[in-house]
Amino acid sequence: MRVFVTGATGFIGRALVRRLRADGYAVTALVRRPDGAEARELVALGATLARGDVTQRESMREAMTGAAAVIHNAGVYEMGGDAALAARMSAVNIEGTRNTLGLAHELKIPKVVYVSTAFYWGDSAGALRDETYVRQVPPRSLYEMTKTEAHELALGFQRNGCPLVIACPVAVVGEGDHAGLGHFARLYVRGLLPPVLFGDGTPCFVHVEDCALALARCLERGRNGETYILSGGPLPLRQVVELWQTTPGGFRKTWAYLPKWLAVAYSALLEAPMRWLRLPPLFSADLARAAFMDLQFSGAKAERELDLRFRDSRQAWLDTLAAERAALARAKA
Repeated sequence: MRVFVTGATGFIGRALVRRLRADGYAVTALVRRPDGAEARELVALGATLARGDVTQRESMREAMTGAAAVIHNAGVYEMGGDAALAARMSAVNIEGTRNTLGLAHELKIPKVVYVSTAFYWGDSAGALRDETYVRQVPPRSLYEMTKTEAHELALGFQRNGCPLVIACPVAVVGEGDHAGLGHFARLYVRGLLPPVLFGDGTPCFVHVEDCALALARCLERGRNGETYILSGGPLPLRQVVELWQTTPGGFRKTWAYLPKWLAVAYSALLEAPMRWLRLPPLFSADLARAAFMDLQFSGAKAERELDLRFRDSRQAWLDTLAAERAALARAKA
């Protein structure tokens, strides 16, 4: 069974290709740069590379034709950003979704999985929500806005008869995570975590390997027309940091947490210089606002219908920190 995968060189994508290959699938991975390190990693896993871009519909046609399934995982994730990033995010997250799902529907691909996000529902207003929840507040970041629009496009394809399953991961963690908390986790492992932090929201987390397994199960067991949240359950941000501080790293004590107004202003001030210096996006006003959001979503439906069990968020973080420490030890060696 040949699966056509977009976004295969990304954080989730590489784990997904490993999972699919371990399960015996033939994988055709859409890549923009076949000579890149991530693309070479996919070749080592046994994937076939197809040069193309989700923003260019016809570049995917030949490689997608004849596939038994399509997993559309490509997306630009970042909180904040300049005008160029905003344009790229809209092109990939919205138009890329329109192109990929539209072509899959035209080619009559028998099974299609779209990787959306739990950000589609926005703030969960202090309670654990499921797939029936309806957004109560407008999007608070460009990422949230573009992925919400892309999700609505996917729902439209479902209504029009595309054999499509939508998967909505919560915050995905694991070794090499390039999101804000992933960078902060690596700082902690290296003993560089700042003693003054911000955020009192309650998000949910899913380990990247569990996310990849769930996406593979969407091919096998996911019901067309359904949406599945992928989640290991809620864990308040301050408890995340407290959990980190039970493991080797530092600082082992947080001196203070900034209030929201100060965290947003401080992060907004640092965002432009960090981008100019090409540093990891540790600070942005969007990221600061997200740190105070309530994003509690249940993975019970996915566990039940896809026949899997997500590790809880605490274990997901412990496994992530252990993998980051092992990676640091290898680098030092």
